[in-house]
Amino acid sequence: MDQKSSATAVASNSSAVKKNRFSKLTKSFSTDVYKTLNEEISFEEYVERVYVNPHLVRNAFQRVYDMIMSFGTEDVVRHRKNLKRYKFFDATWHPTAFPIYGLLNPLDELVNFFRSAAGYHGTHKRVLLLHGPVGSSKSTICDILKKGLEYYSRTDEGAWYTFKWVNLPIEGEDAVYTHSSIEDPMHEDPIRLLDENMRNEMFKELSSILKEQTGKSDQYHLRSEGQINPFSRKIMNLLMTKYDGDMEKILRDHVRVIRKCFSENDRIGIGTFQPKDEKNQDSTELTGDIDFSRIAKFGKDSDARAFSFDGEFCISNRGICEFIEMLKLANEFLYDLLGATQEHHIKPKKFSQVYIDEVLIAHTNNPEYEKLIENNKMEALRDRTFKIDIPYLLRWSEEQAIYEHDYTTERVGQHIAPHTLEIAAFFAILTRLFDDPGEDLSIRDKVKLYDDQVLPNWNEDKVKELMEKHKYAGEGLKFGVSARYIQDKISLALSKNTEYINFFMVLNEIKEGLKKSSLITNKEEIARYSECCDHAIKQLDDILKAEVQRALVADENALVKLCDNYIDNLMAYIDEVKITNPLTGKDEAPDERLMRSIENLIDVPEQQADDFRRSIQGFIGKLARKGQKFRWDSNAELKKALEKKVFEETRDTIKLSSLSSATGVVDDQDQQKIDAIKSRLIKNHGYNEQSATDVLKYVSSIFSRGQLEDE
Repeated sequence: MDQKSSATAVASNSSAVKKNRFSKLTKSFSTDVYKTLNEEISFEEYVERVYVNPHLVRNAFQRVYDMIMSFGTEDVVRHRKNLKRYKFFDATWHPTAFPIYGLLNPLDELVNFFRSAAGYHGTHKRVLLLHGPVGSSKSTICDILKKGLEYYSRTDEGAWYTFKWVNLPIEGEDAVYTHSSIEDPMHEDPIRLLDENMRNEMFKELSSILKEQTGKSDQYHLRSEGQINPFSRKIMNLLMTKYDGDMEKILRDHVRVIRKCFSENDRIGIGTFQPKDEKNQDSTELTGDIDFSRIAKFGKDSDARAFSFDGEFCISNRGICEFIEMLKLANEFLYDLLGATQEHHIKPKKFSQVYIDEVLIAHTNNPEYEKLIENNKMEALRDRTFKIDIPYLLRWSEEQAIYEHDYTTERVGQHIAPHTLEIAAFFAILTRLFDDPGEDLSIRDKVKLYDDQVLPNWNEDKVKELMEKHKYAGEGLKFGVSARYIQDKISLALSKNTEYINFFMVLNEIKEGLKKSSLITNKEEIARYSECCDHAIKQLDDILKAEVQRALVADENALVKLCDNYIDNLMAYIDEVKITNPLTGKDEAPDERLMRSIENLIDVPEQQADDFRRSIQGFIGKLARKGQKFRWDSNAELKKALEKKVFEETRDTIKLSSLSSATGVVDDQDQQKIDAIKSRLIKNHGYNEQSATDVLKYVSSIFSRGQLEDE
């Protein structure tokens, strides 16, 4: 083949590849789904569908509540309190929605608000106000609700419909509008075109059908309140005049029902309002404004056809309207909010009040909320506000989950050493807790207690009492660093270290950032947070020492065997029975020496040994009630003691302190053992070559400083 022919063949192949790519992309788009989501039917067919599926005429609160519940729930018992975890907030259904970690109590309160509002029990006449410190997930909750509506409306269960006017006269004396076809500007339910008395009777029937379908005694009732918006009312009145009140003809010939999907980008059922400076704020941004280009056509500015119903209240109808930093709004906006909340009415220029059906959700920080409390002129707004506190997380594992979601191997190119995110989360929780020496409890242990770890002399009731006491003092609400602050410092560490990052790199960024943060200006606060860094390092020391111990032991069978032996003796001791010696077959008293040798390793004093043993027995029983099996590593404190015990029995096999630079040369035999430990750290614990080396050197320095027993 000559050179010219070869070039032609290459070009032809390249063109075919491009065409295949294009075809593959276009075929991934489903025309059938598009047609379903943009379905158009007659008014008559819509009425029939409504009687088959009354959910189609739900109000906004009912739709949001059903959306949340459609994803299911999971029962959770925490400190003897029964809670529900709502799976909707896991956000597994959306590729970009950020899941909500923890916050079981606030989210339960949130869902109860929607449940009450769905049943017309009063909260449907309230602004839902999420209050909390900066970076506490307030806007994330709003975002997930909005994205949830977008997703839900694309499912059969979440389908909803509005209508458009068609075949409108556009010329001559009978002209109704400038275009023959126009969608209702506020996405109203087509049923609202009917007379209010007709609707009331119809909705009584629909409520009975819905209750029969669901079989729920507490099933919410369906209502259709208020009049349709002025634009569609004007069109309807003109057509009623034209056809001498023949409503059937109007609904058959001039109304087409169309399916809609919620969309924040397209401003369909989801609106967002953000305060600006007072000179640039205008209440028409909420209620719409006169379209002066249409006045010449319709003669006066009070004609609904010359008005643009495109304010945030208008376009949010049937969905959600979010108010960002609501309490920073000018007073005139807050007055608009009062009517929209209590009466579900807005007042556009030149028109009577317009009914709206939407969830009003706002969020604010503590300083603005304190101003609201102090402002006597805002008493009416306070009375119409349903406040839910959204605190910082106080559970270590939940805070860690936030960072693990953000810094996965798919998102981050560098290796992140194990425990880096764990220690960053530990620091964050430390800053949010009271250090209360009066409780005879270190702040490090307090973090563990709040995360359901078992400590000697502490039971669920005592932990619950401690948390309740500090909750009212503002723990999680009034002080501490946000997850956003930690994320910024992790990102800085990643940008400065191209190969990998570890805990010390992140902690250094955190500590340096305290001096530069615009939110942390109090010297005492900076000093306290610096102490939290020191506490985090001590916790890191414990974690790394235990991990190296596990890598050195590398025999889980020994741990399992020791645990079984301890538990057998513990149960016999509590039940006051003897235990059979497996070697001699004789019944013997429980081995007190064995139990104390393990308990001493985690500083359980002899006078508290009974309490500790009973707490372990209770822990095992709690797992059993959940259908879970107890393992040697199920209980954090016992796990630590078992590892230390096995480590003690094998520690003479290697001198880790030989890794310290002060100890000189490592002999071949020790080097082989060190390499074996490093391999286990890489294989079993997620380190890479460099981070494993760094950890071994750091732990060896602890040994050489005498922070562990001499080897």
